[in-house]
Amino acid sequence: MSISSEHKPLGKQVTGSLHMLSPIVELNVGGELYTTTLSTLKKHPGSKLAEMFTGQPKLRTDSEGRFFIDRPGTYFKYILEYLRSNQVPTQCIQDVYKEALFYDIEPLIKQLEDSPQIFGELVARRQFLARVPNYSENIELMIRIARAEAVASRQSSVIVCVVRTEEDAARCQDALNSLDMDKKSVVKFGPWKAVPSISDLLDCIQMDVEAKGYKISFQPHVAEKGFRFKSHDFFYKFLFTWW
Repeated sequence: MSISSEHKPLGKQVTGSLHMLSPIVELNVGGELYTTTLSTLKKHPGSKLAEMFTGQPKLRTDSEGRFFIDRPGTYFKYILEYLRSNQVPTQCIQDVYKEALFYDIEPLIKQLEDSPQIFGELVARRQFLARVPNYSENIELMIRIARAEAVASRQSSVIVCVVRTEEDAARCQDALNSLDMDKKSVVKFGPWKAVPSISDLLDCIQMDVEAKGYKISFQPHVAEKGFRFKSHDFFYKFLFTWW
């Protein structure tokens, strides 16, 4: 009994040349199925997507013989729409931008970077945060402290000291020495040389912690009576809610 040539085992490597490939191509992108033309996929010759379908193939096929790309399939429709009609997506901008970077479609990357969402993130917010010393490391430190204090608790808190200038940093250190708390558990942000304010930085902290999947809020941390500085000028309590 002969085995049908139409049966293709799961994950079979395509070994033939793509020069004889049908102009109609079926794709499985992360479980989402698409049908398009070879010319659409190769529209931008310098892109990684075009290289996938040029010369000796490196793609695998699924059990039905469709070319498989192990990427989020939901956003591939926006990539295809751009390749077909040069239409720049107006939805899921951040996610489509990640896919455009992966497929290395340079014209789409540049147009997305001009969008308010990407421009604001890359040029405004990220450039500001790059001027805040150890910003990313402090975000991770906050999360570690909060997780360490979460045992058998619904919430845990992290005290954050935020200073914008060198002068404030010195005053904050004096204030920190007067506070009745474990100084090692206080996470310090700043100083920085940029226009955004302390409230802007606090919003950034909340945004980036929430982007990691945590539920978080913050409020000024008020010290006990007799404290010689206004503690809320520097100190804020970030509250992590676990359930």
